Amino acid sequence: MNTKRVALLWLGLAVGSGLSLVRAADWKPKQGPLTTRWAKDVQPDRVHPEYPRPQLVRKDWLNLNGLWQLGFGKEGEAPPVGRALDEQILVPFPVESALSGVMKHADRLWYRRAFHVPKQWNGRRVLLHFGAVDWEATVWVNGKELGTHRGGYDPFELDVTDFLKPEGDQELIVRVFDPTDRGTQPRGKQVLNPNGIYYTPITGIWQTVWLEPVSPARIKSLKIVPDVDGGKAQITVVGAGDNAGLTAEVVALDGEKTVATVRGSVGQPIDLPIAQAKLWSPDSPFLYDLRVELKRDGEVVDSATSYFGMRKVALGPDEKGITRLLVNGKFVFQVGPLDQGFWPDGLYTAPTDEALRYDIEITKKLGYNTTRKHVKVEPDRWYYWCDRLGLLVWQDMPSGDQSIAPGKPDLVRTPESAKQYEVELKAMIAGFSNHPSIIMWVVFNEGWGQFETARMTALTKSLDPSRLANCASGWNDHAGVGDLHDIHVYPGPAAPPTEPNRAAVLGEFGGLGLGVDGHTWAEKTWGYRGAASKDDLTRKYERLLQRSWNLKESSGLSAAIYTQITDVETEANGLLTYDREIIKVDVARVAAVNNGTFTTVLEEREVVPTSRETPQDWSYTFEAPAAAWFQPDFDASSWKTGPGGFGTKGTPNAVVRTDWSSPDIWIRREVELPASDVASLVLVVHHDEDLEVYLNGVLAAKAAGYGTEYEEMPISDAARATLRPGKKNVIAVHCHQTGGGQYVDVGIGEFKSRPR
Repeated sequence: MNTKRVALLWLGLAVGSGLSLVRAADWKPKQGPLTTRWAKDVQPDRVHPEYPRPQLVRKDWLNLNGLWQLGFGKEGEAPPVGRALDEQILVPFPVESALSGVMKHADRLWYRRAFHVPKQWNGRRVLLHFGAVDWEATVWVNGKELGTHRGGYDPFELDVTDFLKPEGDQELIVRVFDPTDRGTQPRGKQVLNPNGIYYTPITGIWQTVWLEPVSPARIKSLKIVPDVDGGKAQITVVGAGDNAGLTAEVVALDGEKTVATVRGSVGQPIDLPIAQAKLWSPDSPFLYDLRVELKRDGEVVDSATSYFGMRKVALGPDEKGITRLLVNGKFVFQVGPLDQGFWPDGLYTAPTDEALRYDIEITKKLGYNTTRKHVKVEPDRWYYWCDRLGLLVWQDMPSGDQSIAPGKPDLVRTPESAKQYEVELKAMIAGFSNHPSIIMWVVFNEGWGQFETARMTALTKSLDPSRLANCASGWNDHAGVGDLHDIHVYPGPAAPPTEPNRAAVLGEFGGLGLGVDGHTWAEKTWGYRGAASKDDLTRKYERLLQRSWNLKESSGLSAAIYTQITDVETEANGLLTYDREIIKVDVARVAAVNNGTFTTVLEEREVVPTSRETPQDWSYTFEAPAAAWFQPDFDASSWKTGPGGFGTKGTPNAVVRTDWSSPDIWIRREVELPASDVASLVLVVHHDEDLEVYLNGVLAAKAAGYGTEYEEMPISDAARATLRPGKKNVIAVHCHQTGGGQYVDVGIGEFKSRPR
């Protein structure tokens, strides 16, 4: 895209007509819990000034971002035509964000501002574009209602030409309604009462608003489908207005060099031959420029520029016959983070385009080749940077309606809810399918609003056969549906069984938590598993990823998505803090293990076995014992004896051999520790909930909360010093449970690295 040709025209609030509230110089953002370094660059007269639609660029446009009037509305109110509103808001930041200057929530809003139409646009149609408005938007121009759009993630446009006055101020009013989680519409992780993995809601305009002059006969959109095997790109020029007698001319360019020129009919696929194509990949994200002209009798009536990448994504067998994810015909082990797309100061809206780009750059710097955009759709420019910088994208459809439990049948939605989900799914695929970085559509996340899974996945494949379709990432997989069998395991990793027609992937795992003082949204934060320091987090991360690479070889795993790239609100399980100021891991070490260039291989074994494979006998009691119960010489002869693990049936990944349903259990076991390097030993535990482990009478580890699988836990230096290889050692454990499932089992593992 030749951005130098783009003309940037800015209009602030017009003086007169009750449309001016305060000077831009008096505007300030609100003080939120946390701020990014890009917030200082946000100015009312220059907010997201970049051209918002990089895959269909025209030289003339007018940015309507900036200060607008704002009013909090009520159901049934008439539009405030000719009437000033009480507050102001900085568009395009959602009303709940600090950068909006408001930082309040409401489910009904009024927006109002004026704009002028440049005289040089006379004789052309004028389109009003909204990047995204959450959730329902009704638009008036000069007191006349233009229409209503429902959908919080897809762009929409309205032709305002016939509603404009000949000159002077043009009044624009937008009414917004957004029920958040009181409604069934797609909303991702927004809830009215944020907590845990759910975040602050956003309401209203959250992407760029802009005007564009166009010809009566024009290019409405492009559909670009690369065909690597056929040595071509299939281009469909979708027209609007009077298309009679029009011809579309399409030119592909490699820099200044013309690669191919073809002509064809508007609305029909046109084959654009690309001989010896330069392929797009994360390692080499080459993009061809595209120039499109509509002509009538040899005269150009409309033109635009775009770009595309030649790449192919498919399933196929590797040399061992295992079904794999293929990019350009080659198996690429996809490693990436979960990316929620939230910002502490802008919420759904990044402070600046530079901030958007930074997230992609740091993801690449950390050695990832993939990212999973989690239950949110981003502005076009986010995908533009993924295209430019080379990052594979798994694109989730934002979830809505209610959740269902793992293993349960699909949710029965109301007809209205189902219809809206389908409408917004179609809009997402149609609106973003030209981006080469997007290689997969994730139809449902876990059981969140999952319904008619087979039909919705088939619909996704029919709308876009060129990409993979993931029927459900985690939880409620439907056998044989879609292109992937995707599981979630925390902390993991793990792999689903391989299948002939679907690739085995790990759609979420990890979640290692480390809060950094001064860089958290809330005083109290959490992670799925804790880390004590940067080095501890890096070391634990390396082990998780080395195990993931091991699963690639041993179990046919094709991809691993780590939770997550940044902290979000109370979640401290990011590799970066929420404000993006602190990278919490060693970048070089993480990059090495992410891209498979690490020089050592992790070898692990249980030297004192747990009971997950073979039952191990323990002494146990449900009654509180004497204070010295954990000492090596304590007499536990009155305790019962039984095989581990201890717990209740149905606890996730628990192997229950002795029932335990009381609040507390104490267990002891005398073991012989084989000859080994004591420094390489760790505990191997599965606990639900709070845990204390003693080795030879010394506290070795404590953990609050619960786990969902066996995991490693470091041994304290004091306890490690008591270990006696080749001799008897005593393991003593206390586990306390408060509700839900419960389970405890403990062993000792050895972790060593050898040259790769």
